Amino acid sequence: METCFDFSRCERHGFKVFTYPQERGQPISETYSKILSSIERSRYHTLNPEEACLFILGIDTLDRDHLSGQYVRDVDEKIRGFALWNGGRNHLIFNLYSGTWPSYSGELGFDIGQAMLAKASFDTRSFRPGFDISIPLFSKEHPQHGGDRGWLHQDSVPPKKKYLLVFKGKRYLTGIGSGTRNALHHIHNGQDIISLTTCKHGKDWEKHKDTRCDKDNVDYERFDYQELLHNSTFCIVPRGRRLGSFRFLEALQAACIPVLLSDGWELPFAEVIDWGRAAVVGSERLLLQIPSAVRCIHPERVLAFQQQTQFLWDAYFSSVDKIVHTTLEVSPPPRIPLPSCQAHSPVLGASLGPPQIIKDRLSPHRSRSRFLWNSLPGGLLVLPDFSTHLGDFPFYYLQHGYSPSQKFTAFIRVVSQAGSLSQPILRLIQVVSGSQYCAQIVVLWSCEKPPPPSGKWPQSSVPLTIVQGSGKLSQRFFPFEAIQTDAVLSLDEDTSLSTSESHFWDPEQGRWGYTSKWTNELSIVLTAAAFYHRYYHSLFTQYLPAGLRELVDGLAACEDILMNVLVAAVTKLPPIKVTQRKQHKEGVVQQAECGDGAAGTPPAGQGSPPAPRSAPAKAEGTAGSRRSSQRQDCLNQLADWFGYMPLVSSQLRLDPVLFKDQVSVLRKKYPSLEKP
Repeated sequence: METCFDFSRCERHGFKVFTYPQERGQPISETYSKILSSIERSRYHTLNPEEACLFILGIDTLDRDHLSGQYVRDVDEKIRGFALWNGGRNHLIFNLYSGTWPSYSGELGFDIGQAMLAKASFDTRSFRPGFDISIPLFSKEHPQHGGDRGWLHQDSVPPKKKYLLVFKGKRYLTGIGSGTRNALHHIHNGQDIISLTTCKHGKDWEKHKDTRCDKDNVDYERFDYQELLHNSTFCIVPRGRRLGSFRFLEALQAACIPVLLSDGWELPFAEVIDWGRAAVVGSERLLLQIPSAVRCIHPERVLAFQQQTQFLWDAYFSSVDKIVHTTLEVSPPPRIPLPSCQAHSPVLGASLGPPQIIKDRLSPHRSRSRFLWNSLPGGLLVLPDFSTHLGDFPFYYLQHGYSPSQKFTAFIRVVSQAGSLSQPILRLIQVVSGSQYCAQIVVLWSCEKPPPPSGKWPQSSVPLTIVQGSGKLSQRFFPFEAIQTDAVLSLDEDTSLSTSESHFWDPEQGRWGYTSKWTNELSIVLTAAAFYHRYYHSLFTQYLPAGLRELVDGLAACEDILMNVLVAAVTKLPPIKVTQRKQHKEGVVQQAECGDGAAGTPPAGQGSPPAPRSAPAKAEGTAGSRRSSQRQDCLNQLADWFGYMPLVSSQLRLDPVLFKDQVSVLRKKYPSLEKP
């Protein structure tokens, strides 16, 4: 045996993940069901095991405490009967709880063979760097997708907290983990350090109670746990019976800097996450030095710690989807010969090289650095297949002093009747090509019939490229190689610079509403006339799961909302609106001219059932009201898919200097904007 992992499977079909069918009559926990669902909804999933690079068992292996009601017996016998098992090669096993009273060792109760482990509470002595993955312990209530945002808003400064350091939790009177928790009362001062424990848990706590228990139990009830989280700068995260605890993620979300007291714990995703920027790693033996140590941390560094906790929470931990997707990205083993594939081999732990993601190992010249994993927007949103140069992404200009090019590509989507070009498209090409900043024009021809011959297109002072499209709405945001500039000006053939649009919560209907009325607030800009970075074409096509693109192909007037939602989810920022001239002119008629190949007509059997509408469109209603109803359906289905509403509202509008001012038109740079 030369290696624990067959990389040839990944080279043939890319990084695809196959989940075993669930066995009939074999129940699985709610948490494992969420993990499987996260994989099956993702861009990694395949239904064909022949295409798979990685395999996930359908057997629930999360709880391997044989005293638990969710413990699955006879796992060895079950997996040996699977034709795909192959001794565990190319398999990833998820586990949250291992071992049982009194030692709580890392034993799983079955032979994992050559499989990798994605495990909570991983001990550094049994962890195989570059092969296994340490994941956080999370509860069954952890949301499937979306998740609650962190308590500290992005780029905001938190108020001065009432407490410096807090802990409230169980005190173990005997057994593993009792040493640290029994000593926590020594640092309690009742003022800015609150450390509360209770003996009152478990069936036999009164048999083991000591002289401190009664007083501890009374003090414990005087403070609310959530109030302490909200109002403390640092939160103690000691080990429990196992090395990890739910408290770790709770502290991250609360922007309460975790102070870790769990010797030997391999921190979650430590291969790529720099925990030294978000947590204080202490020693259980030096508990009494913790208060003085955290008091010495400079306020500027404290703020940096707090902001980093919020970034990490949102990027990798706020939902099961994010935990699972991060796990898959850091899961593959190193592509080097291994002396042994036995689980928890100390020889393995000493010999393996630095961990990298699977695509990095297959294409080492396209690797993501730790900087990308620890900087906004996070490693999951930086696709190495797009580029390995930071200046090619829209996120790193300020940090590294890069300057984007001033040139843009005009990307025009055309749905006119084949064989002829409408006056609007002829005029649009001529006007756009006249801009000194226009580098090229790319036309996406979205009808099945071929475009007019080159001689029928207008003369242009910049290169004009015609791309034949398939008619799918989502293809508008495909990363076409013809687009050569970072800046893209997306246009429709009948573009008439338009108003903005916005979302709002309708409390009576209990769903999101959509409006294109002229107001002082916006959260959506129409991609019929919008600038954005070309990288979002790659994210739209390669990052979003295929199910989302199928959804917008099955719903009319939805693809531009999905692009707005994607950009808002990545940046956490609203769009920027510039001066408008007049109300948007709907392009419904033109879209119908393509006949059978019309964009927005879903193939038979595709599309998602529409969400209930707050105001059903009448058959005789206007095209505008039908469009508004369709877009409202789209908005609610996207919010349901993402698990929250990513769109961010803004009241900012950027007008030219002297716009609408009562001064001579000769002093204005853009006088045509004020023409009726």
